[in-house]
Amino acid sequence: MSVSPPVRGNGRRSMRIGLILTIIGMILFLLGADPALFRLDRSPKIGMVQIFVFLIGLAIICVGGYISLASVWSGYQKTIAADIGLRLVSTGYVIAVTSGMADAFGFGSQSPPVIPVFGEWQVAGVLIGEAVIALGFLLMIPFHHVEKAQ
Repeated sequence: MSVSPPVRGNGRRSMRIGLILTIIGMILFLLGADPALFRLDRSPKIGMVQIFVFLIGLAIICVGGYISLASVWSGYQKTIAADIGLRLVSTGYVIAVTSGMADAFGFGSQSPPVIPVFGEWQVAGVLIGEAVIALGFLLMIPFHHVEKAQ
């Protein structure tokens, strides 16, 4: 199998944009997950606004990571593993959102009028979603730079 050389530039602008988005997403994720880092903690429990903020941060991390990894593939044809990786990133985010917002969607353990709290099952679901996202990003890493010695 031969790999064709890239036809366009090296994608530095896309890489920078993706990394900037990833950093912004990480800041939002941390703001939602642990507001005490920013001296904004007002409650010992994690509420719906915090869950929403860290899920938005996670979405921005996913988009930034995809843009960054897509820029590394610049000019090369993506492999099937990279396409599967993109789908796993999307699926992992859906798992995280569904688990994190389960109470708001009405199928969590805290149904209205009880104030929703981020419970153990939701934590497990979000962690599983994040693990699927990480697996997807691992599959998207291009290994076309490593050529077999002949």
